[in-house]
Amino acid sequence: MKNGIQVVGLYVRDQDEALAFYVEKLGFKVQADVRNGHFRWLTVQHPEQPAFELGLFVPGPPTLDEATAEAAQALVAKGAMPPLVLSVEDCRAAYTRLQAAGVEFTQEPIERFGTVDAGFRDPSGNGWKMIQARSQPQGTH
Repeated sequence: MKNGIQVVGLYVRDQDEALAFYVEKLGFKVQADVRNGHFRWLTVQHPEQPAFELGLFVPGPPTLDEATAEAAQALVAKGAMPPLVLSVEDCRAAYTRLQAAGVEFTQEPIERFGTVDAGFRDPSGNGWKMIQARSQPQGTH
């Protein structure tokens, strides 16, 4: 058995809308989609990271009361949550591909800090930074 973080949750306003975005536009795969009454456990995985799941959850019971859930939704919609980071081999190529798939970017690819990055948001307002992996000099890992 391996120890470590398996699922990181992300608040979304609508799970079906989020599922379509993450699967159809970003290329993630559904790992779990289970319902228990009004609660839905929905997780997706990046195809190159099968041991890590991104949970797409609507804030509310049983984890949050109604007032807290509304406040959380408002913060997400404003883009106030910490950004997530998607590592890519070629930021400009990924930008072109994702933009053609309908992803709306908040920042075009720019060079800085020795790499290239771009920014986008999911339909709920969660911010993403897409960062080009730095190339490793030969002989280092």
